[in-house]
Amino acid sequence: MPVIVILVFIGCDDRHFNPNKDITLNDFAQMKNDSYGLNSHIIRSYIDTLIHYDQDSLTADYRTRSYYLNNGDFLWITRHGLSDKADTLISWLDHVDEEGLSKRNFRVAALKRDLEAVRALDVDSAGRNGINFVMARLEYNLTKAFLKYAAGQRFGYMNPSYIFNRLDVYDDKDAHVSYRGLFSLKMEHAGKNYYNVLINRIRTDSVAETLREAKPSGYEYEALKKLLKNGSRVSRVKILCNLERARWRLSERPDMYKKYVMVNIPSFSLYAINEGDTISMRIGCGSFKTKTPLLTSKIKRMEINPQWIVPRSIVDKDIIHHAGNVSYFSSHHFFVRNRKSGKTVFPSWSALSDKGNLVIQEGGEGNSLGRIIFRFDNPYSVYLHHTSSTDFFSREDRGVSHGCVRVEKPFELAAFLLGDGHDEELEKISYSMSADVSSLGKKRDELSEEQQMVADTLKRDMLISRVDVNPQVPLFITYYTLYISKDGRVEEFDDVYGYDAVIYNQLRQIFE
Repeated sequence: MPVIVILVFIGCDDRHFNPNKDITLNDFAQMKNDSYGLNSHIIRSYIDTLIHYDQDSLTADYRTRSYYLNNGDFLWITRHGLSDKADTLISWLDHVDEEGLSKRNFRVAALKRDLEAVRALDVDSAGRNGINFVMARLEYNLTKAFLKYAAGQRFGYMNPSYIFNRLDVYDDKDAHVSYRGLFSLKMEHAGKNYYNVLINRIRTDSVAETLREAKPSGYEYEALKKLLKNGSRVSRVKILCNLERARWRLSERPDMYKKYVMVNIPSFSLYAINEGDTISMRIGCGSFKTKTPLLTSKIKRMEINPQWIVPRSIVDKDIIHHAGNVSYFSSHHFFVRNRKSGKTVFPSWSALSDKGNLVIQEGGEGNSLGRIIFRFDNPYSVYLHHTSSTDFFSREDRGVSHGCVRVEKPFELAAFLLGDGHDEELEKISYSMSADVSSLGKKRDELSEEQQMVADTLKRDMLISRVDVNPQVPLFITYYTLYISKDGRVEEFDDVYGYDAVIYNQLRQIFE
């Protein structure tokens, strides 16, 4: 079997303090015994044992196991013993608690003990303190800690797209489970190629450089770390979860733009920001059962007095029970239209059950979307819009919708989106949002006498149904339960959807 002998040299410029200054060849000869003999085959067998009992479940843990199960080369053990790259990594790991992470999960104390045992030759010929077992632990745990820390700091320790998009069951009929989409923020993830890069970085002795590159940036992250260190009335769990959010490498962030709209669900607030000037307003958003998804998009147009095509889920759950009740459909301004023919049909049970028909609510006063809707591309058919029911804005808990975001001051938002120089369009929007448009789309003989009088007084040249937003304005629908301003002001919000609990439970192993 191949045998490697560890030679321990302690360099010192002043030989007076060098404990090995009188070492002789005879001393080296005495070191050639089984207690200090390294055997690569035995080390690999011990690594297999470590893999067998390893229960950690982050992606980096799986990647580490995969690397060694596929006979990956030793990364820290050399023919001279143990590389000093180990010291570099441990010096970084010694501060993971400042990031809200557990030293225990990164095996910091165990790594230090094993490293000291090797360098002090405080090892046995066999057993858990045998040199080969100690070296196996160092090789495996160093790799695992490096991959976990570098990837976690660079991309975050969890994949929110995977976790949140498998959180709420939408339909579980016929043994097929579908989930409600809740997360569509574009972001970078640590894929297989990135872990291969990390392995090569160890080989090329670029450990410190890699960890410096992986460090999260931004004042929010540093402010949260400071809050964690100094302690505060804010719960530790809340700080840890927002630190994790700050690690996510989003492809688009508000700080990339001068003008944007941000919705923060836990604060039930919308912020329209233009070069530091902020307009804020209250919002209503999805309830706990029908959560508003997190996404990034761009507001592209506004529609005034929009019709509402009622989602099939609402038709099947609520409206179908009023089949045949003409007064219900009339009072709610609903009508049923066939998709192909475009003709209006009687709201019978069969018509409402037929997915070829749409239930539509007329635009105007009483419409659930209110008088104006703000459209943006997204895979969930959710939008920002006005509402005909404004009383809820005075409530603290404003989780009231099926997923869309209701805005308290829609005309102010419209003016913000258009910017300066659009007075004529804004005048038309204001008129259209207040006019009685119940006669629109109907023939005169279908109107009541009162509606005919209203139609005659409408300023048709002032009515407007659509305005494009040019340039389009970035929109961020976010979820932050802590907000720290640049001047150090801390705002704390309730975890209304329980997402902090989801993050903490997913990462409990590295937090505790």
